[in-house]
Amino acid sequence: MSESLEGMLAAFAKSNGKRPRLVHRLDRETSGVIVVARTKPAAAFLSQAFAERRVEKRYLAIVCGGAPAPPHGVIDLALRKTKRDGVDVMQVSPQGLVALTRYETVAATPHAALVSLDPETGRMHQLRVHLAAIGRPIAGDGKYGGLFSIAGNQTPRLLLHAAALRIPHPDGGERRFEAPAPEDFMRAAAALGLAG
Repeated sequence: MSESLEGMLAAFAKSNGKRPRLVHRLDRETSGVIVVARTKPAAAFLSQAFAERRVEKRYLAIVCGGAPAPPHGVIDLALRKTKRDGVDVMQVSPQGLVALTRYETVAATPHAALVSLDPETGRMHQLRVHLAAIGRPIAGDGKYGGLFSIAGNQTPRLLLHAAALRIPHPDGGERRFEAPAPEDFMRAAAALGLAG
């Protein structure tokens, strides 16, 4: 698909030209919850909530190589942006920005694992780089070393899913949004023996 989600929001523009604003983005092949604000003040409020880390995010990923060791913990590796073949990528670097990811293994086989991820920071490609750095790249992530075939099973895409998001609401209180994993993700999990 060549059109961006932000471009598609133009279809929801009001007659005065005002349109919803994308507040929380996902990588192109990542499925799941996104955040769109209907007004400019709401977008500013929500953007500030993300900047101040007042948002809780939960992702699911299918990783290569079995369960991480240890099976749960925190990845605390600073990241910085660099170029590889003219493309922006992130890399672990002591000179980078703080990046923290909590993870927990949900299911595992010797070849792959289903991992739950709670990023405390929101750096570009953070989950992808952090998992690759501990030797468990996300399946289908060609940019950071993920395999496109695991134990004879083809990987349909980057197997990363934004499952849930808890965020303060501009009108007060909090809202929690969830998105079930799509069929291709669940089929891959089942084929790898990771579905319950």
